[in-house]
Amino acid sequence: MPDDEALRRHVLALLGGRGAHVDFDGAVADLPAELRGVRPEGLPYSAWELVEHLRIALWDLVEFSRDADHESPDWPAGYWPATPALPDDASWDASVAAYRRHLDEMKALVADPERDLTARLPWSEQATLLREALLAADHAAYHVGQLVLVRRLLGAWPPAGG
Repeated sequence: MPDDEALRRHVLALLGGRGAHVDFDGAVADLPAELRGVRPEGLPYSAWELVEHLRIALWDLVEFSRDADHESPDWPAGYWPATPALPDDASWDASVAAYRRHLDEMKALVADPERDLTARLPWSEQATLLREALLAADHAAYHVGQLVLVRRLLGAWPPAGG
């Protein structure tokens, strides 16, 4: 296996999201509960919808990267919550925690020197672990930016602590 320690470090840093923009934790920090399910005027999503979408998509990428038998949700309905509002307050904390857990799982896959980052996943015609990790980072950067926009339009940016 090639010496790819530097590549792994770069991908792990990218997954962490603290490069050129706010990371997931910064985007969700201290968002008032009463604003989490509100769609700002002119936008088709609430903060809840974005957080839950990020969670579902990252879970799917992680499972696809490690399990040949994984079945992805139907696109697009399976990747978004049914409504802009949260089912209950506990759903936010559960979704945020699950996203963090899935991110740690993706990072563990990337950090594992036994996994070849550039080898095609045997159950896919084009996917590699590197491709899936970069897709996860790119997807997160896009939607974390949208989270910041939602917060700005709701008057909840920057976070109280930031």
